[in-house]
Amino acid sequence: MDALPATSTDPTDALSSVPAAGARRGLGVPGRLRFFYGPMDCGKSTLALQIDHNQARQGRCGLLLVRHDRSGTPTISSRMGIARGALEVHETIDIRALVRSHWAQGIRVDYLIVDEAQFLSPTQVDQLAELADDSQIDVYAFGLATDFRSCLFPGAARLFELADELNAIQVEVLCWCGLPGRFNSRIHDDQIVRDGDTVLVADTIPGDDVRYQVLCRKHYRTGDLGPTDVDPGQLRLA
Repeated sequence: MDALPATSTDPTDALSSVPAAGARRGLGVPGRLRFFYGPMDCGKSTLALQIDHNQARQGRCGLLLVRHDRSGTPTISSRMGIARGALEVHETIDIRALVRSHWAQGIRVDYLIVDEAQFLSPTQVDQLAELADDSQIDVYAFGLATDFRSCLFPGAARLFELADELNAIQVEVLCWCGLPGRFNSRIHDDQIVRDGDTVLVADTIPGDDVRYQVLCRKHYRTGDLGPTDVDPGQLRLA
């Protein structure tokens, strides 16, 4: 009887680096469209930058995209103090054409990081899905689910419909009362605003003329913003 061929017992032989999108195109393996969502202050932009860092360490090449960052510049910025330059996605931009223009310049694109994805149009979300399916690009989208009226953003609604994975950010944001906060209330002159333009970029910094505050459902309904003074021992993220 012939001897069986020797096999490796090294468990690391089964490991390999993450394949570049270009390598996967020959295999017909689709990319994945992932949507990470949560209220303001839950760390969406921080996670976006962490995922970009981890992907780049594996030798993958990505594009960072953003729409209406709170800084007012084409930047993905975290309240923890980290930031990276990005490309601003205006409402008229075809994201497929943007990626193809990079390919035409010989620039590899294996993945997309899309911050403030709730501001994308439904058509642009369709384009992200097409890039994942037809071009094997991994798409990581981050954004709010609902606006200050507690209604789904059109871009977020389309992401809920199309994404391969829906991931609620696990960093819990608390209402002033201590209950989990889910509602992004818009505040003007210390009063909750119930109507107005869907897009109004502001931050959560107390004292601003227009700001946002995350509340639980009860206090969002009643408009109770809680104490105005911040405990001197409380960490400020702004």
